[in-house]
Amino acid sequence: MNSENNIILTNVQIEQKIKRIAYQIYETNNNESEIVIAGIANNGYILAEKIALVLENISSINTILCKVEINKKAPIDSVKTSLVTEEYKDKALVLVDDVLNSGTTLIYGVKHFLNVPLKKFKTAVLVNRNHKKYPVKADFKGISLSTSIKEHVVVEFQEQQTIAYLVE
Repeated sequence: MNSENNIILTNVQIEQKIKRIAYQIYETNNNESEIVIAGIANNGYILAEKIALVLENISSINTILCKVEINKKAPIDSVKTSLVTEEYKDKALVLVDDVLNSGTTLIYGVKHFLNVPLKKFKTAVLVNRNHKKYPVKADFKGISLSTSIKEHVVVEFQEQQTIAYLVE
């Protein structure tokens, strides 16, 4: 990270956002015994792991992690998941990504899961940029930012700390 980058979320703030998102997911699914937390690789999956860990600590809901692989350069290509359809069919599911930018990645992830009957389907992101070109929204979000098209949000997950910053 260089001096031109603007920090939008520190490690402490990100941990607080993750905890708040987990509580919101719990409140929405408090009558469920099981929930699938599906994270879009790579950063979305890391965020999903962190959310699932908090959920396990604050509730009795059994969390099932699912890795969702989408080719971000060609999202129309097939979406792959670490779980077979039967493992998330008729369950509550939350699709997680780190940044909601144009909505392309999230909409193709949503499309994949719409082919399977689910009990509940929600989305969660750490940063919502408000530059959507698709009609997709985050049900749970850490922070919403209005940025210029030229600016990009970068979330760096490292072992000791996580940071989100804005670059041009």
